Amino acid sequence: MFFTCSNYMRSKGEQINSFLHKFSFFIFGLIDSLRAGQQTPKNGKEAEMLVFWHQRLTMLATPKTGTTAIESALESMAHVAIQRPPQLKHASVRKYHRFIAPWLESVAGGPFTVIATMREPVGWLGSWYRYRQREDMGDDRKSTVGMSFDEFVRLYCSDDPPPAVNVGAQAQFLAPKTEKGIEKGLDHLFRYEKIEDLINFLEDRLNCEIILPRLNVSPAASLDLAPETERKLRKFAAKDFELYDRLCQAGG
Repeated sequence: MFFTCSNYMRSKGEQINSFLHKFSFFIFGLIDSLRAGQQTPKNGKEAEMLVFWHQRLTMLATPKTGTTAIESALESMAHVAIQRPPQLKHASVRKYHRFIAPWLESVAGGPFTVIATMREPVGWLGSWYRYRQREDMGDDRKSTVGMSFDEFVRLYCSDDPPPAVNVGAQAQFLAPKTEKGIEKGLDHLFRYEKIEDLINFLEDRLNCEIILPRLNVSPAASLDLAPETERKLRKFAAKDFELYDRLCQAGG
């Protein structure tokens, strides 16, 4: 039997209530450890980390990988939806395995499957650039209004990037945690350009049909790059391109 995720009601069983009660205290402590305190942006719904208790599944929120609509459709089905602060909802693979996974697994009595999404590196930067073209950014330092995409990328590749282009790197976000020779990373990494693979995986794992709303539509903008700028980016973000190429070769 299939359920529509957007209409799914989460379980109210004692086990889940106990988990949520304990998890709330854990989250408050974790927020302090991650030095939370940034305000949530006012410009639309943002990606969020989702935890599905019964299915032992965690979906990490890689920024700007087009999963906001999926997360919105699944939010009512998730037993935990972490929306804020940014340091927590966008916890990287390393931070997840350092802070969150040990606690989840100790309470659940077993491991969780961990998944995330990656976007082609130039397209990923283009998404950040267009997102920060919004008039309601709320922080002028992070606005890209009046800046070309080529300039955005050149500044991104600089030694001291300004706030408007300081967006991190996907390879860094997705890198596994290694401790005492043991590597803990993702169980599945999906490609934004084949988002149907992620949807099919989730529909099968959660036994639901996913109906996607249209969210976070950024302003249209030219994403042209000069050849020299693209070469510079490919050198600067080599780890991102290498990871994405491996994902493509693996059929992801």
